[in-house]
Amino acid sequence: MIFFTSNIFSTIWNSPHTIKKDVSKTLYRAFSISPKRLDPVVSYSANEWAIIGQIYEPPLQYNYLKRPYVLEPLTLTKMPTITYLDKEGNEVEENSSKVMFSQYRLELREDILYQNHPCFVKDNNGGLLYGSLSNNDLMQITKLSDFKQSTTRYLVANDYAYAIKRMAVRQNHSPILDNMKAYIVGLESFSKSINSIVKEKKKKNQLVDLRSYSIDGVKVLNDTILTIKIKGEYPQFLYWLSMNFFAPIPWEADLFYQQSGLIAKNLTLNWFPVGTGAYYLAENNPNRQMKLLVNPNYHSENYPRLTQEESKKSHIPKELLEDSGKKLPFIKEVIYSLEKESIPLWNKFLQGYYDASGISSEAFDQAVQISTSGSMGLSNEMRDKGIVLKSSVEPSIFYLAFNMLDPIVGGYSSSAKKLRQAISIAQNQEEYISIFTNERGIPAQGPIPPGIFGYEEGKEGTNSIIYNWIDGKYERKSLDEAKKLLSEAGYPNGISKKTGKRLRLYYDTTATGPDDRALMDWRRKQFDKLGIQLVIRATDYNRFQDKIRKGKAQLFSWGWNADYPDPENFLFLLYGGNAVVNTNGAGINSSNYQNPKFDKLFNEMKTMKNSPLRMQKIKEMVKILREDTPWIWGMHPKSLSLSHKWYRNVQPHAMANNTLKYKRIDTELRAKKQEEWNQPILWPLGVLLFLIIILSYSLYYAYILRQSSVIKGKS
Repeated sequence: MIFFTSNIFSTIWNSPHTIKKDVSKTLYRAFSISPKRLDPVVSYSANEWAIIGQIYEPPLQYNYLKRPYVLEPLTLTKMPTITYLDKEGNEVEENSSKVMFSQYRLELREDILYQNHPCFVKDNNGGLLYGSLSNNDLMQITKLSDFKQSTTRYLVANDYAYAIKRMAVRQNHSPILDNMKAYIVGLESFSKSINSIVKEKKKKNQLVDLRSYSIDGVKVLNDTILTIKIKGEYPQFLYWLSMNFFAPIPWEADLFYQQSGLIAKNLTLNWFPVGTGAYYLAENNPNRQMKLLVNPNYHSENYPRLTQEESKKSHIPKELLEDSGKKLPFIKEVIYSLEKESIPLWNKFLQGYYDASGISSEAFDQAVQISTSGSMGLSNEMRDKGIVLKSSVEPSIFYLAFNMLDPIVGGYSSSAKKLRQAISIAQNQEEYISIFTNERGIPAQGPIPPGIFGYEEGKEGTNSIIYNWIDGKYERKSLDEAKKLLSEAGYPNGISKKTGKRLRLYYDTTATGPDDRALMDWRRKQFDKLGIQLVIRATDYNRFQDKIRKGKAQLFSWGWNADYPDPENFLFLLYGGNAVVNTNGAGINSSNYQNPKFDKLFNEMKTMKNSPLRMQKIKEMVKILREDTPWIWGMHPKSLSLSHKWYRNVQPHAMANNTLKYKRIDTELRAKKQEEWNQPILWPLGVLLFLIIILSYSLYYAYILRQSSVIKGKS
């Protein structure tokens, strides 16, 4: 006889996890795109930083709870001290006209250890035990755990200097090398010299040990003190020191992973990082799963504490403060499983087998309810399961740009401005957000998104060129006002006064798929409301980029995600010195906007600390931009995420990548809910068993009758 128990079926029948892990401090997440580069000097994508952000530790990090975003020491004893120097190296006052250099002094903690790794093991002579592996040695190695020994060592200042040297090696393809060459003293010349050295050593199949080379602006004073000298004043450099590009790299790991035998086995720094963070990568199988385990050598760090005033200012709910001061990390293991399809991922989340989930378009209506006013909330089904919705506006902007060099939509005359303003009013961004993003965004009033210094809410923050402020909220100006502006621009009802022909504009895009047709039709209708014909010119991405770099496009859509939470990181998108036509296509001002007054204010504002004076200058700049209208301001996207009630301390943070150490799992509640939501449905088995018994009895009875008739026939 077979007995069924609910416990067996709820934990074994359909669970993708083992019983032990269901009740352990293990976090379950999914990924759909496999990370390709886990080397911090190379990686620059969100799915990769989600992994390496837990492993590597740059000097600084963002406070997990404080808003606006605040930097704090991570591996340092205090925030870097900054000394301003003149041409001769003498100390001068900040913001002085004599400032030629800024020198950042980093003082490291002395208690930080790396994860255990075979690269640190020394032989009896003090050399690297696994630094020169023979073919015979390599025959026994297929994974890191095959090495019989591993150990650790303390973090030292040289590790940060070594990381910057690796950034300078052109063959490593660091995406920020060109940017940093403009700031770090000596980095450009070092890069030129080291690249020729690397080429020669590679030809001879020799390892490249960067310890014997130096960068003029990067000085290691001792094991715990490092200085970095940059050109001029650039306060945003502190933000760069919170990014993984500046994470420490131990020379032992670099040399260990340069061995050709290990590269052939795909054992590289790109595949198996070596860091000081709260976790280390224990398994990397991107075709199945990736596993992080807590770093047993992790230094002391506690969950952040906030004062009552800080908590109120940052709008932090009480439940996020329950773990204040407790030792990190809480979660001991993180398992990322490959899920190529959104529906299986969603179903497993609803069963409680994933602790958090995004919201795909297929699941949106099931998960979210949108009220008539446009507010967003959970559906009844989600609320009944205790699922929590977290929403935040991203520090990003998507916009439609005018090429300011174009003879029709460009220029700075009154008529050119009015044409762009009329088109902007007619572009119903509220409708776009509703139709194409499921309300996942807010209309942009300018280039600076919420959460960034310089952003203003309410009436003060409303773009009065495009909106009216009515009854405590902004409302898009009427189409009649847009048509009036269009007429004043010389195009009444979309007809040119000069030519008598309908105005025709060209929109360049890479949207070539069948799913893009509805969006392109919507775009045409927005212009058609003014009598303007919009011609869609769809092309491949390379051709599109080429047209943008050469300033040949007329209208196009673009976007920007913050590198760091500073208004300079958005306003520089419209700085004349960054125009693509002024930089041989390398600039980031793709609309080629150039206004001398704006540029002057930008140069004054960009190196200022946040202050009322800086805010005043930003207001002036935004006012200029709104009047000139080089962009149709578009939208700031919203991120939506769902998590189960047992997944605690979940706080959206658009800038930080090392946030797993703050999260916590209520394992008992998770196990209880998994059992509750995954009770086996046994009645079909009972029905099937009953039918089998009836059928068997019927067959047996028929057989008996047949046998009886045969016996009677013989007698």
